Amino acid sequence: MIKIGHRGAKGHAAENTLASFQKAMEQGVDGIELDVHLSLDAQIMVIHDDTIDRTTSGQGIVKDFSATELQAFGIPTLASAFDLVNRKCFINVELKTSETADKVVELIEKYVSEKNWDYADFIVSSFDWNALQQVSFLNDKIQIGVLTNTNLDLALAFAKFIKAYSIHPFHHLLTKENVIQMQSKNFKVFPWTVNEPEDIIFVKSMNVDGIITDFPDRV
Repeated sequence: MIKIGHRGAKGHAAENTLASFQKAMEQGVDGIELDVHLSLDAQIMVIHDDTIDRTTSGQGIVKDFSATELQAFGIPTLASAFDLVNRKCFINVELKTSETADKVVELIEKYVSEKNWDYADFIVSSFDWNALQQVSFLNDKIQIGVLTNTNLDLALAFAKFIKAYSIHPFHHLLTKENVIQMQSKNFKVFPWTVNEPEDIIFVKSMNVDGIITDFPDRV
C-alpha cells in the first residue's frame, strides 16, 4: 500500500511548505502530493489556493506577486521542493491551472536530464483534464494522474484516452467493483483525502494501490 502525503503531512505541519514535506518524509511516505500555481514572473510556486489569504499572513492573488515576494510569505518554489525531496520519494504535482502545464513539464525534464532523476519520480495530476492533455502532448514519458470528485466512469474513459498512469478519485466514490475495473485496465488507484481511521480501514479493504492522506502516520 503506497502512502502519499497530502500537501506534505498537512495534518502535522502547514500545508505545502518545505517543513510539511520534510515531516511527510520523516513519516515514511512513498510519495508527496503538492499543488502549483504560477507567480507574476512565471515561476512555479507550491500553493493550493489562487490567493495567499488562507495559508499566509498576506492577502492577494498568487499571480499578482513575484516569486521572491511569495517566498517571503513562506510559499516555496517547486524547484526547492524537488531539491528537498531529492528522490527520497516520488512527487505528485497537482496542476491547479492549465498555464502551469508547460512550466512543470520543463522543470521535470530539467531534473531528468541534468540531475539524473527518473520520470518514475513524478506524477502530474489535475482536475483540469485539458492541462493533463497538454502535459501528455509535450512529453508522453511523464506519468499522468486523472483526478475526479464526481464521475469515475468519465475519469476511466479519459484515463484510457490519455494513457494515464493512475486515477485519483474522491474516496467516497470507491466500490470494490470500480476499483477492480480501474485496476483491470492497468491504472493505479490513489484515492484522496483519506484521514479518518474508519475511512482508512474501508479504503484499504478495497485493495487500492495507495492512499493520499493528511496523516501519513495513520496509514
